[in-house]
Amino acid sequence: MLCWFCAEGARATCRFCGRGVCAEHARFGPYLLEVTRSQVRDRAEALVVEDAVQCGTCHPRPQPVAMPELD
Repeated sequence: MLCWFCAEGARATCRFCGRGVCAEHARFGPYLLEVTRSQVRDRAEALVVEDAVQCGTCHPRPQPVAMPELD
């Protein structure tokens, strides 16, 4: 796989869109793995990876998208 930006060999893929990125173009940021409801505090809690690879070009939506067809 080649880097989306410079066509050098990719070292990783963006966690959000799957684009290949080389070491120079890789960015890092949080990625939400799972949301659960705490039994003790009765609130939603998230398991987050702090340094997931991101390409910096894609823009994950900040709000959830409704998918009623899966209900």
